[in-house]
Amino acid sequence: MNQNLTAIAKDNMVRISPNKLSIIVKSIVNMNVNSAINQLQFSSKRISRTILKVLNAAVANAENNKQLDIDNLFVKEAFVGKSLRMKRWRPRAKGRAASIIKPFSKVTIVLEERSEIKKEKL
Repeated sequence: MNQNLTAIAKDNMVRISPNKLSIIVKSIVNMNVNSAINQLQFSSKRISRTILKVLNAAVANAENNKQLDIDNLFVKEAFVGKSLRMKRWRPRAKGRAASIIKPFSKVTIVLEERSEIKKEKL
């Protein structure tokens, strides 16, 4: 991976489970940045606004820190990982308690500048 042609943005505290987040993140991989932004803007999922913020941060990093051309940027990689889990308790019958686990996720988006579109293997 050529470090001069890539830009990275991360968010380590996204309040959603990694399984739900990975569905949205996988849908923008190998897309042009403009089409990925459009897809996230018009998505009905709540978490797509947070992913859009991370994508915009990666575009800003590419433009300001690496001096890359925005029109040639593509989403090279986007991956999700586990973060902390908040544990809460809910009272149940007969003095018992049930656990509630509220998971957090990490998301990383890697952008790459390409001069031409790479064809995917079918």
